[in-house]
Amino acid sequence: MTRDVTGPGPAGARTEPRYLLALQPFPGRVLKVGIPDGRVQTLIEDAGAAPDGVVVESGTVYWTTMGAPEVDPGTPGEAGYDFSRRNGGVHAWSPDSGVRRDVVAAGAMTTGKQLASDGAGTLYWGDREGHRVSRVRTDGSGLSDLVVTPASEGILGECVGVAVDPARGYLYWTQKGPAKGGQGRILRAGLDLSAGQSAEHRTDIEVLWSGLPEPIDLHLEGGWLYWTDRGAAPHGNTLNRAPVPAPGALGRAPEILADGFAEAIGLAVDGEAGLAYVADLGGHIREVPLPDGPAAGRPPREVAALGTPLTGLCLLPGA
Repeated sequence: MTRDVTGPGPAGARTEPRYLLALQPFPGRVLKVGIPDGRVQTLIEDAGAAPDGVVVESGTVYWTTMGAPEVDPGTPGEAGYDFSRRNGGVHAWSPDSGVRRDVVAAGAMTTGKQLASDGAGTLYWGDREGHRVSRVRTDGSGLSDLVVTPASEGILGECVGVAVDPARGYLYWTQKGPAKGGQGRILRAGLDLSAGQSAEHRTDIEVLWSGLPEPIDLHLEGGWLYWTDRGAAPHGNTLNRAPVPAPGALGRAPEILADGFAEAIGLAVDGEAGLAYVADLGGHIREVPLPDGPAAGRPPREVAALGTPLTGLCLLPGA
């Protein structure tokens, strides 16, 4: 589980998070967005080339970068950006010192996508064009791959969203497939490689969902798996959830919680408040009440509209 929700405040009372962190890929910035009023501040001005995944652990902000793409001026839109060069990284910034550092230096990975934390000092992320899911300690040690998909799978093997369940020992990730292709999958495997296994030849991978439009970011919360999907309507450009399947079981048909996004990407879930937040490439951040939470029945609302693409999203603890 990504630890991005506030804990108990004074006298055991929970402090509602009042801010989100959102990533602006071009130019690369980390933004602080007020949940009640939508006020936007720049927290980190130079976050690197195309930041995509963000999480906060023990007060430090961590994020991935996809790296600078090669641009084909003759191809309009996102299709003209090639992120296959190995120039992505994982970075950190401490508000106490104001110092920015590299956890994984740019060039040690290909394309950093969603970032998750186990809450105990280890970060996990999808490396899209790198065809893998990797992890590292927050001090930069222990860089290793957990999943490596065959290069022959092409775009079908590109890993994007990541969630971890350290209590049960599971890793979840998305392989989005081609744009609007209806070949997206959500998969699960053990959080650690068993004896004799390698990241390239795992035997414990379960395909929980297949035939999804284009699943992107994941979040585990209270027995549910939530995800954004930027694929084609009616099932794409949505916020979805489904119960976490039992070991060996397939996932149930997902429940669509909200639709109509402009390329849904970033996802943060506040389970106690019963609210989910989604960022999209249209520059919107939307708040979505969960159907079984304390905010059930309220309509979704727009938190902020920035007018420029947004990628990763997380709640800012303690703020």
